[in-house]
Amino acid sequence: MRPIRPTLAAASIAAVLALAATACGPSEDNAGDKPTTPVSQPADDKITIPDDLKDRLKEHGIDLDKWKNGEWKNWNKDKWLREAQDFVNPIIEGLWDPDRMREAEKPPEKPVDNDISGDKGVTDPTPEPVNAQAVKAPYHSNAAEAGKVLFDGPEGSMVCSATVVKDPANPGKSNLVWTAGHCVHAGKKGGWYRNIAFVPSYNDSAKSTSELAKMTKEQIAPYGVWWGDWAQTSEQWISQGAATGGQGAPYDFAVIHVTPEKGSTGKSLEETVGSALPVEFNAPAVPKIDNITATGYPAAPPFDGEKLFQCSDKPGRLSVKANEPTMYRIGCTMTGGSSGGGWVAKGQDGKPALVSNTSIGPVTAGWLAGPRLGDEAKGVYNAVSKKFAGR
Repeated sequence: MRPIRPTLAAASIAAVLALAATACGPSEDNAGDKPTTPVSQPADDKITIPDDLKDRLKEHGIDLDKWKNGEWKNWNKDKWLREAQDFVNPIIEGLWDPDRMREAEKPPEKPVDNDISGDKGVTDPTPEPVNAQAVKAPYHSNAAEAGKVLFDGPEGSMVCSATVVKDPANPGKSNLVWTAGHCVHAGKKGGWYRNIAFVPSYNDSAKSTSELAKMTKEQIAPYGVWWGDWAQTSEQWISQGAATGGQGAPYDFAVIHVTPEKGSTGKSLEETVGSALPVEFNAPAVPKIDNITATGYPAAPPFDGEKLFQCSDKPGRLSVKANEPTMYRIGCTMTGGSSGGGWVAKGQDGKPALVSNTSIGPVTAGWLAGPRLGDEAKGVYNAVSKKFAGR
């Protein structure tokens, strides 16, 4: 989640990053100046770049051979693809090995002040903190739609949370994942993150960090690693979103279409995990919602990003700017890494539905806020669904 605060002391950066499930990197002005985390490079024959991606990479002057040999780690502003249609994410098979998955514990930066509301919007009193509760293992039996998003940014590997959602164009066979915009795109001073992958039921058996070090990839990711072959977020997030503060937060959502790392298995993501949540774009107003449950993999202390947690609370309202949609807010002690995780409540039909996702929270934790999904979110969702209709 993205903490909301204009500036942060160096000592507090880590705490802020943990709270924001986002992974915001440096600005365009200094992108590429900071060292990136060294990674082992898979053999060329493990890197799959479809023809349409090759063409788009060439259009941006990116040498395919250099990309295969690690050019994706170059975050120079001229090579950091930014516009909505620029998304490219070639599969690098084996890149997300057990070590890399465990070490990707840094959430995107997004700190905020405890009091960030605008002076004219509707904001309810700050909620009391609600202690996050560990989801009972196996996660697949209790939160089958939940998973972890892994991706690379200028400052290294980062993490967010996400949810498998239904696809209206492919009923029962969805490959759609819902997360926060800041988990796929850096906002107004950056571009698309790279090597974006989704791991459903990550660490399904809730093993400790020390135990995970001895586990195989298949044990850590029992339902596979799914790479994003397309992602879309709001134009507002791309033009307004910032690494700190609440800018763009009411539009901080994204949809990722995924494909299995090792090629088609004949089963969709929904069929593989056995579940997908409907998305509610006309959820009841705050006074009519008794309870919202937020789910995610918090990575900042006191959490370590390896286990799944949930918070349930009656929501309140948070207005960042008077002329922007009011957000949902709940009490919750989850920290960064939980960003992008799904918020579930009863939809108009009385059944559980995704109504929001974790976007922002204070550096000190205690509460979370997420966008109320409306026409803009529905447009993003339908666009991705339509793009892959029948595929």
